[in-house]
Amino acid sequence: MRNVFRVAPPGRHPLRLHYIERGSPFTPMKCLFSSVLLALTTAALPLTSHAAAALDAPLICNESGHQFIADLAQQQLIDPKPTRVESNSINAFSPTQGADLTAFGFHVFAVVGYEKDDPMFRVGDGEPVARSAYGVVVFGSESKVQSAITAASSTAIVHRVAPLVTAIFCKRS
Repeated sequence: MRNVFRVAPPGRHPLRLHYIERGSPFTPMKCLFSSVLLALTTAALPLTSHAAAALDAPLICNESGHQFIADLAQQQLIDPKPTRVESNSINAFSPTQGADLTAFGFHVFAVVGYEKDDPMFRVGDGEPVARSAYGVVVFGSESKVQSAITAASSTAIVHRVAPLVTAIFCKRS
């Protein structure tokens, strides 16, 4: 039977025998190519794993509650089923995992909306807030959010929900 194991001569390391005498399988060109490929993959990863969206344009208050919520649900940026329904029929929707929503530079953690006689929305047990309404809830003080809304020339209503939690709201009567 033939001996398949090569034994390094005394004083020589077995790895040096393989890589130095036979030449490394990683030539400078292969190393460069591998590094570039790794860099491109790493750079593209945040783009594919997180969906980022700025909601500034629709919060200028120029669309309906149905259009606002339906667009976000179609883009899979929010869960299409409301997580909560207020007595005034405002439906709260959660952003999907990985969705990075912002409004005027503030992080959005809830999206709200309602449209009368629309099967997309559930009705609360009180009087609806408006025929059509939508908005977001952000982390930020009321004064800073109001400044950003004013600078954008939006007609949105700013409402303090809690300390550093503010709602940006558009409604049609």
